[in-house]
Amino acid sequence: MNANALLFSICVLVWGSTWIAITFQVNETTLMLSVGIRFAIATLLIGIWCVIQQRSFKLTLHQHKLMAMAGVFLYCLDYSLLYAAQQHIVSALLAVLSSAVIYFNVVLRRFVLKKPIRIEVVAGATVGLIGICLIFVPELQGMSATQGLAAGLLFALGSFFSAAIGNVLSEKILDTQVSVLQMNFWAMLYGVVVTLGIVMLSNVPLVVPNKASYYYSLLYLAIFGSVIAFGAYMRLVQQIGSDKAAYVVLIYPIVALIISTIFENYIWTVSSLIGVLLVLVGNAIAMGKLTLRRLQRKVS
Repeated sequence: MNANALLFSICVLVWGSTWIAITFQVNETTLMLSVGIRFAIATLLIGIWCVIQQRSFKLTLHQHKLMAMAGVFLYCLDYSLLYAAQQHIVSALLAVLSSAVIYFNVVLRRFVLKKPIRIEVVAGATVGLIGICLIFVPELQGMSATQGLAAGLLFALGSFFSAAIGNVLSEKILDTQVSVLQMNFWAMLYGVVVTLGIVMLSNVPLVVPNKASYYYSLLYLAIFGSVIAFGAYMRLVQQIGSDKAAYVVLIYPIVALIISTIFENYIWTVSSLIGVLLVLVGNAIAMGKLTLRRLQRKVS
């Protein structure tokens, strides 16, 4: 397994499990407070590691501006809106909608970074999206229109658009030879300051969660979901670009389903198995491992 495949696998495996861990955060206290605390813990851990490794914290003013924007979009708006969306719509719909990140990334990467649109990424994402839809057909069919559905859809799309902006800004920062540790520390710090600032100014009553599951999931999300997975993800962005790296959003719902199979008796169907196959084929296309010519050769 090469380095990029390892980084991709780490993101998929960890975020596939955090998808479920986030459910223990919802309805326990103010959403933005949970997001702020999660990334505050992650920022502290990254900062301590930087000190131990004697890494420099110095950046230019221009880099700080980019870090601040990336932090607000990626570690404040993205997750605050995502947590809000999970209060209104089922995770199956969120998994389908999450594919929008890839398309947003492709377009923003073209206009912000002036980098070409890679057709294989768009083609792979489309094949993967069809696969995700097949996987979640039963849940989507059983879904009924609820009062908060429209709000949930808006929160979800806002979350994924914010994530795409944050991804592209992160790629721009990493192109200036800033280290992943530096970028994650400062971007998360700015995201935490803005998130907790909004919480303090909103005058919303702060409820202290009393469930142990909230704190266990919080630590898991901070350490594994934020420090480890985002460290791997940003290195992936640096290595292969934000458009290809974003394909993890179509893979990790499969990991979530495997976990659900073990602990929640999820039942696999023919359509879900075909869906998984399409997602994997889409990933191969997006990463340039499978072209139409190669596919025709294998079929013949």
